[in-house]
Amino acid sequence: MRAVLETRQKAAAAQVKQLEAELDRVRAALTNAEEVHRRRVIGLEQYLEALAEEDAPADVTGEVLRRKPVGPRRAGPHRQNATGVKELSPDYQVLMTAAVDAGGDGLGARRAAVVLGWDSASASRVEGARARLKRLVERGWLVEKKPGRFTLPASEQDPGAGRPGGGS
Repeated sequence: MRAVLETRQKAAAAQVKQLEAELDRVRAALTNAEEVHRRRVIGLEQYLEALAEEDAPADVTGEVLRRKPVGPRRAGPHRQNATGVKELSPDYQVLMTAAVDAGGDGLGARRAAVVLGWDSASASRVEGARARLKRLVERGWLVEKKPGRFTLPASEQDPGAGRPGGGS
């Protein structure tokens, strides 16, 4: 009887070792798959942004041409080519509203992630929000006077100032 129990115990120990090795292999495969997925998400976002920039309206003799976007519109138009915030995608509209609410203190990337409904504890989500804020700066919708603090341009912070004439 003792021999039978020892044989069963050795078989169970061998199965545990085999399953632990399989678990290590699956964890490594999962890590690799997550990295590939992360790269693909970034690549897709860059592709969609490039498409949106390609389809951005062109300024011809002072008139702005309006073209219907082909796919999801990821990047917003440049400030001088737009008539208002309504031309921005919904995510960018939310960020602009949050920047108005933040006032002179400015909107930070972590708060922007929260406003977008993302997990602010996730570094990648915070960096994604920061990238969106930086795009708004590049396109003239926001300014970054202090590092990491995004505010409306000075001309738009004063409600009586309006939009500068000419948009140049």
